[in-house]
Amino acid sequence: MSRMLARMLLVPCLGVTLLTAPASAQTLPRDATEGLSGLPVPRYVSLSAGLANMRSGPGDKYPITWVYHRAGLPLKVIKEYGIWRQVEDPDGSVGWMNKNLLTGVRAAMVVNGIRLLYVRPDDNSRLLWRAEPGVVGTISDCSRGWCKLSIGQRSGFIRTDGLWGVDPNEELD
Repeated sequence: MSRMLARMLLVPCLGVTLLTAPASAQTLPRDATEGLSGLPVPRYVSLSAGLANMRSGPGDKYPITWVYHRAGLPLKVIKEYGIWRQVEDPDGSVGWMNKNLLTGVRAAMVVNGIRLLYVRPDDNSRLLWRAEPGVVGTISDCSRGWCKLSIGQRSGFIRTDGLWGVDPNEELD
């Protein structure tokens, strides 16, 4: 094989290797980890409105795919485009919402069966409440796989594996 042919074969192989090499977090483009707002993407938010439309695209001219009637519902922002946020809901539906329909108040939904809420973030502490799947509340004091969940006047500590709206090892004050 000639040297020229060997070089021609080597270049495409290097190109494939470089394109398929995993990108580290340090080499990801800024818009993959930070939205236009300067806030991290992805991140959790909640609905600020009791009536909100999810659209198929980022604009009022896109069709409405879902209508939400639940202020406080947790959502995950996965992309930003101007005043529009691409969000995912607890059921996995993805669409676009105007940022004015969202708030940074952290909320979570009980998932994966009936969950127990305790006095302290400890399975051996006193049991306070039982929460059914679909119950939504605000969260705070998340640490080591536990969050304080407040539902109206009631609150207690719940394991994060029973919540949608918080990452398993997320820390919140």
